[in-house]
Amino acid sequence: MIDLTITPLTADRFEDLVELFGTRGDPSWCWCQYFRTTGRTYERSAELNQRQLLSQVRAATLPVGLIAYAAEPAPETGPPAGVVGARRSGEQGRQPKPVGWVQLGPRPSFPRITESRTMRAVAAASDDDLGDESVWAITCFVVKVGWRRQGISRALLAAAIETAREERATAVVGHPVDVAARTTRVGGSELYHGVATTFAAAGFDVVGRTGATRPVMRLDLIDVGPGSGQPGSATST
Repeated sequence: MIDLTITPLTADRFEDLVELFGTRGDPSWCWCQYFRTTGRTYERSAELNQRQLLSQVRAATLPVGLIAYAAEPAPETGPPAGVVGARRSGEQGRQPKPVGWVQLGPRPSFPRITESRTMRAVAAASDDDLGDESVWAITCFVVKVGWRRQGISRALLAAAIETAREERATAVVGHPVDVAARTTRVGGSELYHGVATTFAAAGFDVVGRTGATRPVMRLDLIDVGPGSGQPGSATST
């Protein structure tokens, strides 16, 4: 069983994110700038993207993402383990290693979403105001190689929902991949948006689609208070 601590990323924890993102794969060059930009500006420089994310973390008054730490090694054999005792920061526990990340924040801070023509069509059909700062978006997941299929993404999603709720968000939206709608095999690198079944299990509903395999999923929080026991509690297992 994996014992996780999930906490907002701060500047003093940024080196932990550097360790998590590593030197290979999309996270190591994108640095979660894709949704914070439009066009292809995010492709200019991995070093610039890293500096941009650090600047965003330093300037933030709201969480820009959550980082997950594991207190014990990933199982080498046997069936996938569950996640137990997913703690928020400040609770007692030994200092673990970074194993997961989720980007989140008010949706207007992600122009890749709000300026998308297909997303505008979905918003118009569902009477959704893309400029509403109280609607938060969950955009990217990263789970360290060797720690996948252990429930870490599920725990990160739950913590992200709880964080949005604590910051008085009225709703959370995601743009995961609908694996069941795919006719070809889905590579792990394509799942950084998350998986639709994980969002559905957390209480999200499909409100539209930007593509055949890309649902827009939403969880309304307006009537859900902290600690209510509704889907999204960071301490749920």
